[in-house]
Amino acid sequence: MAEKSDITRLLDRMRDGDAAASEAIVPLLYEELRAIAARCLKSERRGHTLQPTALVHEAYLKLVDQKDADYRSRGHFMAIAAMVMRRILVSHAEKRAAAKRGGGAARVPLENDLGAGGERDIDLVALDEAMNKLAQRDPRKAKVVEQRFFAGIEMSLIAENLGVSLSTAKRDWEFARTWLMREIQNVD
Repeated sequence: MAEKSDITRLLDRMRDGDAAASEAIVPLLYEELRAIAARCLKSERRGHTLQPTALVHEAYLKLVDQKDADYRSRGHFMAIAAMVMRRILVSHAEKRAAAKRGGGAARVPLENDLGAGGERDIDLVALDEAMNKLAQRDPRKAKVVEQRFFAGIEMSLIAENLGVSLSTAKRDWEFARTWLMREIQNVD
């Protein structure tokens, strides 16, 4: 596995438009990206049209196509990748729901790490709407949820990615998951 500094240098070169760096970084981060994709898809409906590999590829194309992206580190890149994957899945859920005239939106179980009362299925589109409201209210808390819930990133790395203390990141997580559950329950 490559050193973090090697990946950071590749991310810097990629940001500067170096196509060779974009190609070189894929094999170094592929397994981590695939793990994030698998985590995102784990709670999707059976028979979902996207598989982890396809989700990674679709997300990667969006990530390298961003002209203004400033990937500061491996963790920052992975956090953004998780956000992009979430948006791709929400887009697919919205298209599927629209095809069924508003019915059948994708539902995901909210595990104990987000909800307080055991597993509960939730509409992925409703979760996205709640996440968007949270992002307007407090963007940092929304980033904590994206990194923790969607990407499975450890709290210490989330704190580092956001430039806050570990205790602040933990407080943000506690607030955000409680706020999201209340917001989603008001939608149902």
